[in-house]
Amino acid sequence: MIVRELLGKRKGDVVQPVTRFYSARSVVPVSRMSTVDLIVIELRKAILAGDLSVGAPLGEVEIAAQLGVSRGPLREGAQRLVQEGLLVSIPGRGLRVRRIGADEVPDLYEARLGLEAHAARRLAQRPNATETAELEACLARLVAVSAGEDPAPIGDADLEFHRQLVDLVGSRRLSARISTLLAETRIASFSAKSGYQVRRSVSPTYRELIDAIVAGDGDAAAFALSRQFEAASARLTGEDDSADTVEVPILDEPLSFSRIESIE
Repeated sequence: MIVRELLGKRKGDVVQPVTRFYSARSVVPVSRMSTVDLIVIELRKAILAGDLSVGAPLGEVEIAAQLGVSRGPLREGAQRLVQEGLLVSIPGRGLRVRRIGADEVPDLYEARLGLEAHAARRLAQRPNATETAELEACLARLVAVSAGEDPAPIGDADLEFHRQLVDLVGSRRLSARISTLLAETRIASFSAKSGYQVRRSVSPTYRELIDAIVAGDGDAAAFALSRQFEAASARLTGEDDSADTVEVPILDEPLSFSRIESIE
């Protein structure tokens, strides 16, 4: 199943065409990229855009030919994504895109809460106008795109807000960990039986979170996150379908990669 020409709709609305999803930012300096680095970037982009759908096998021969690389570097790159949790290796069946079912969603958000609540408390200990402005900008972006009918930028803006929250702490390890958890959140969304969907309205907990950080109230900030994640988990697991959402059906279309140029 491929999400290429995505169709998003608000419940009861006319279907509208939407754009591709975001891909995780690369943390590999361009000057140091190898063929394997480039392969990892392309595969990660395809997975997080839904172009390599959850549960789908990794067609090594076809993908290697499209990328213009041998199967050796492709396998090495794929193994990196196994370590990141985006691919899984199944004995006798090869590599497949990971599927994160509803039973895993509560644990995923519990892990995110532990990390992001810590980040919020750290920021609340040292309220900073510059850092607050960056969160405000992320929230403004989320509010702006939520007025549209395209679920891709809504989902992207949501993940970027949470990425920025953790990045502002200034810990390389925490930033790496949140990148993994946000990627898993995207995969969990793609794994939902109803297809990819995002909340149409912006939860008031975003504003409550920022206001709590500005006020130096770490507990209030953590509580805002807790309520936000409880609602998101309930929506993804199907326990609560009352939220107004923008939805994306998953379409079956052939995947095509562009050839990459090695810098080695």
